[in-house]
Parts: sequence; C-alpha cells; structure tokens
Amino acid sequence: MGEMWLNKSPTADQRAGFNVKFNFGPASSIIHASEPGTSSVAQNIEQAYVSYLAPVGKGLQIDAGKFVTQHGAEVIEAKDNWNYSRSLLFALAIPYYHMGVRATYPVNDKVTLMGDIVNGWNDVVDNNGRKTYGLQATVKPIAALVIVQNYMGGPEQPNNDTDWRHLSDTTVTYTVSPAVSLMANYDYGVDTFAGQAVHWDGVAAYAKVQATKRLAIGPRVERFTDPDGFMTGTAQTLTEVTMTGEVRVADTLLWRVEFRRDVSDAASFKTDTGAFVKQQSTIGFSLLYSFSTKP
Repeated sequence: MGEMWLNKSPTADQRAGFNVKFNFGPASSIIHASEPGTSSVAQNIEQAYVSYLAPVGKGLQIDAGKFVTQHGAEVIEAKDNWNYSRSLLFALAIPYYHMGVRATYPVNDKVTLMGDIVNGWNDVVDNNGRKTYGLQATVKPIAALVIVQNYMGGPEQPNNDTDWRHLSDTTVTYTVSPAVSLMANYDYGVDTFAGQAVHWDGVAAYAKVQATKRLAIGPRVERFTDPDGFMTGTAQTLTEVTMTGEVRVADTLLWRVEFRRDVSDAASFKTDTGAFVKQQSTIGFSLLYSFSTKP
C-alpha cells in the first residue's frame, strides 16, 4: 500500500481547510469491496473532505465529504497501529469509511463531542433512501487515560429503509508509563436481515512495550463472535493472538516482524489445497516508510 496525504487544518485565522488521502495498492480494493458506486478512481481516494472552523465557543469544526470511520482502535495505515496485521474487530465488526457531514466540538480539555450524518457503512453512493447517524464522546479524565465511546445507527441493507443496524464501539487507552501503554476495544452490533434479528460482538486487548528508543513489542489478543454468520458468512467464534516485534531503523523507517495465530470453532481458513481448517498460523514481515513536509 502506498499513500499520499494532503492536509490543511482550519484555524481561527484561516477557517477553511481540507484533508485528502490517496491510497494505492490491493488494500484500496479490499476497503471499497462493498461500495455500491465502486469505480477504479474512487477506490484510490481513501478520504477527501473540506472543513470549516465556525466561530462558536471553543470552535465548532464542520467537515463535509468522505472520511474514514471514527470507530475502532485501529486505522487503515499500519504505521499508526501497534500491530502490522489488522484485528478481527477492524476487519469484521466496524465500517471503514463514510460519506456525509460531521461536526466536532471540544467542550473542554477533558471532553470532545462529535456527531455525523452519513450515507451509511462503506458507501459513497447510498444503497437505500435513509441516512445513518453517529455520535461520539471522547473523554480524558486524566492525562494518562482516554475513553472513546461511539454509537452509529441507521438502515444499511440495500433498498431497505426500515431495518436499522446499531453499533456500539468503545475504546480505552491507558498510558502506564512512557514505556508501557495498554488498550482495549469492545464492539457490539445488531441488525435485521431477511426478517431475522442478527448480532455480533468482539473484544480486543493490546499492549505496547517500548523496550528501548528503537525496539518495541506489541501483543494483541481478541475474540469475535458471529453466531448468525452475518459478518463472516459462517456462524462461528474466532480468536486470535498476535505478537509484533518492532525496530525503528530511523525516524522515517519502521521494520516489523509478526507472528499471528487464528482459531475458529468452524472450518473457516482455506489451505493451499483448497480444504478448509479451523486454525492457521502466519508470519509477516513489513517495512513502513513515511515522511512529511510542512510549509
């Protein structure tokens, strides 16, 4: 995956701004796989919105366009995650992006609120005639603790304006010390499909230990339950354990090696022979390079 970002944040002196992220590679096709209006050009625009900082109180920022989802503990860019591979919750429990309008307001230095109205989950072009609504509260009771609570609700089935999908997403991050950080993420979702109520839920726990300035390790453990097979296509419970080793070769260059073990109570993993098994192990190696320039 290769990306190019262009960004101008709105300020009190220059209230207009924008944010654009271009995304190239196989990941962009996976992210947009369920897009009703998929095109080869649109797939390469991960995010594109304009912003305005309204002179209301401490500053009300309004964004309009396509933006990555506010849900989850992880993001699309591996360099900003503690692990290289994405979690089960990132891949299965939440959306990737939205098209619409959002407003963010910092109540004080401990609480920030956000609300949005969007077309839905992963659709620039809406797949029905109703909108989806999201709310977020970010709370920092102390400097070391950050709690983010999200809710999103709206109809997501194609040509169905009646049945609503609801998602609750909670992330808690705690900085134990400059060398140790902990994080947990919980998701719970419900929907109605073909007249039947379905649900899914999952929990993930993370740690990052910065052993030295250049070396870090990051374990992750998670469990995802899909009893109706709505999110994965198979009724199952998935678990995974990941251990990531990280070497910061330079400020702009990051190297990671990772071992991951996935297990399901159903035969869900396809082997090279075409057979399906209940477990798999993977080893990954990654090289991440990034740089930025500011005027």
